[in-house]
Amino acid sequence: MAVPLANAPAAAQNAYVASSAPAIASAVVDTNSVITIRKRVNEVNVLFIAMDKHGKFVRDLSQNDFSFLDDHKPPQQIVNFSQQTDLPLQMGLLIDTSGSVRGRFQFEQDAAVGFLQHTIRPHYDHAFVMGFSARNKVVQDFTDNVSLLAAGVQNLQDGGGTALYQAIYAACKERLLKDDSDRPMRRALVIVSDGEDNQSEVSRQQAIEMAQRAQVLIYAISTDDSGLILRGDKVLQQLADATGGRAFFPYKMKDIKNSFSAIEDELRSQ
Repeated sequence: MAVPLANAPAAAQNAYVASSAPAIASAVVDTNSVITIRKRVNEVNVLFIAMDKHGKFVRDLSQNDFSFLDDHKPPQQIVNFSQQTDLPLQMGLLIDTSGSVRGRFQFEQDAAVGFLQHTIRPHYDHAFVMGFSARNKVVQDFTDNVSLLAAGVQNLQDGGGTALYQAIYAACKERLLKDDSDRPMRRALVIVSDGEDNQSEVSRQQAIEMAQRAQVLIYAISTDDSGLILRGDKVLQQLADATGGRAFFPYKMKDIKNSFSAIEDELRSQ
């Protein structure tokens, strides 16, 4: 089932598109081109965000503002088209604790705590904190208690190799895929990392497919401060593009807080 969204450059809308043609893969292309999602089902839930050329959210869009195609043909039926704003969050904060991020680690911890304090609403949102290097460890499981989440972040210690894909795969499969609630919610991972991976036992594609299966948006904040576009930055961009999230590249430490603020705004605008 292929559902390209033509001319949808980037407030999240929800569309259920029915089709009789199964498909075999999943992919999302960058927001300036056609976005294609494929699943082995007859009905696909398509989540997307629209932004204008200035990066501002476009709201109050209607079904007539978009073209939906199934293998280059109109789908049999669009079952439902709706905007979903201010949904409860089920969120994982994944922080790279490998040796490569040591120089900015304390600042990133402080920025992450500030993000949680501004984002998580008691009795409404829930989050967990996972640190990862060669292995991943959940230092605070799902809770709406910001103090516990903040303590989890501050208790992380840096050092070791990096298993980014393994952390994403585990977070989605063990934490975000298991939720049986029927209530609408926004599932997301916020990853703070340089994008490098030298320890994972799963591939990048396996991590992406698990995130797509769990309907998780990946937001990535790069810890690379070189001012260059390195291999890890491209990885983070791919992870975000493939799941409907965004990647941020704050080359100065003070810009990390701005990246967290942008993610908070986007999560609330979907």
